[in-house]
Amino acid sequence: MRIQTAILVLSILVLSSCVPKKDLVNLQNRYDNLQSQNDLLGKKLKDCQDAKTELESKYSEAQSAFSDLQKEHQKLESDFQTQSDQLKNLEKSYEALEQNSSAILAENVERNRQLLKQLEDKEKALAEERLRLDELQKDLDERSFRINELENLIASKEAKLKALKENLMDALVDFEGRGLSVEQRDGKVYVSMENKLLFASGSWNVGAEGKKAIKELATVLAQNTDISVLIEGHTDDVPYNGNGPLKDNWDLSTKRATEVLKLLLKSSSLDPKNLTAAGRGEFAPVAANDTKAGKAKNRRIEVILEPNLDQINELIKNQ
Repeated sequence: MRIQTAILVLSILVLSSCVPKKDLVNLQNRYDNLQSQNDLLGKKLKDCQDAKTELESKYSEAQSAFSDLQKEHQKLESDFQTQSDQLKNLEKSYEALEQNSSAILAENVERNRQLLKQLEDKEKALAEERLRLDELQKDLDERSFRINELENLIASKEAKLKALKENLMDALVDFEGRGLSVEQRDGKVYVSMENKLLFASGSWNVGAEGKKAIKELATVLAQNTDISVLIEGHTDDVPYNGNGPLKDNWDLSTKRATEVLKLLLKSSSLDPKNLTAAGRGEFAPVAANDTKAGKAKNRRIEVILEPNLDQINELIKNQ
C-alpha cells in the first residue's frame, strides 16, 4: 500500500510539471481522500486483529471448559452406572426377601391395621372425653360463679342483719332490762318482748310503755323495706279462762300478735305485705313453766325479722 502511494506521489510530481494547475489541485484532493481512507482501513484492520485475538482467547477458554464438562459428564455416567447396578442388586434382594417373608409381612400388616384401628378408637374416645371434660369445666365454672354470687348475697344479708340488730339495740336501749331483748341467730333477728312490757294479764291491749317500744321498733323497720316481719304471740301453759270472743291460749296469742301488727302499721309506713301475725299458744316455750320466772319468759311477743331471700332462693334453684 505504501509503494502504491509513493508511485502516486511521483506521478503527481511528474505530471505537475506538465499539467495545468487545476488538474493538479484535483489530484491533490484525491490523494488526500485516499490517504484518509487508508488510515481508516488501517484502524479497522487493527480492530479486527484485536477482536480476533480476543475471540481466540475465549475459544481457548471455552474448549477448556468443554473439556472439564466432558470429564464431569463421564464421571457422572460412571457414578450413575454404579448406582444403577446397586439399585438392581437391591431390587433383587428385596424380591428375594419379599418372597421369603410374605407371610410375616402380611401378619405385620394385619397387626398394624388392628393397632391403627385401636388407636383411632382411643383417639375418638379421648376426643369425646375431652369434650365431656370441657362441658364439665364450663358447668363447674358456672357453678363456681353462682356460688360466689350466693356467698356474696349471704354475706350482704348477714351484714344487713347485723346492722339492723345494732340499729334496733340503739333504738330500744331504753327498754333494756325491762323484758325486751334483741338477738341475731339462724340468719334472723329476734326482738323478744315479754308481756310485762306490753300487756296486762289476760289482756291484748298494749300499754303505754309497750306502745313506745313498738313505735321505736317500727321506725327502724321502716328504714329496711326488704325485711320480712313475722310477729309471733306466745303464752305460758296456764289455760286462758277469760270471757268474750277468745276461747284459749291460741286465740289469746294470736290476738296479741295482731294487735302488735296493727300498731306497727299505725306507727310507720310499713308495707303490709311484709308483715305476718301468728299465734303459737303455749307450744313454743323458751323456759320451763314450773317457775314464775319461766312462765314470765314464755309470755311474750317475738318479732322475727328475716331478709328477703328471693335472690338467694333463685340462685339455689338454678344450681
